[in-house]
Amino acid sequence: MDYLGLVVADMARSLDFYRRLGLDLPSGSDTRSHVEVTLPGGIRLGWDTVDSIRDLGPGWTPPTGSPRISLAFRCAHPAEVDRCWTALTAAGFHGELPPWDADWGQRYAVLHDPDGNGVDLYAPLPAPAAD
Repeated sequence: MDYLGLVVADMARSLDFYRRLGLDLPSGSDTRSHVEVTLPGGIRLGWDTVDSIRDLGPGWTPPTGSPRISLAFRCAHPAEVDRCWTALTAAGFHGELPPWDADWGQRYAVLHDPDGNGVDLYAPLPAPAAD
């Protein structure tokens, strides 16, 4: 895979969300109809406005219902999951599931970006102390 694209209703709001998650997005890009960055590892992540997608295919309509995609961001440590979730929800973004210690060994939380896409935050939990 080379590219993952998100269709957004409000470019500035969407880029604000992803900047708060630590993505280095080009300055001055909030008013563009297409923005993309290359992530560590080489995959490109892009954002296109609804209008730019409709320019390509005038009959296009946004999907409805539950999020159709989910992105996951690995945090440096469990406390970072809590910090990110708290900062994003305090900024008015939708927190779906607050942070919890999942039974699969990760601190985990789920948010939605401004367009309703699932965004998971996670970090490995410390290994249990040996008896």
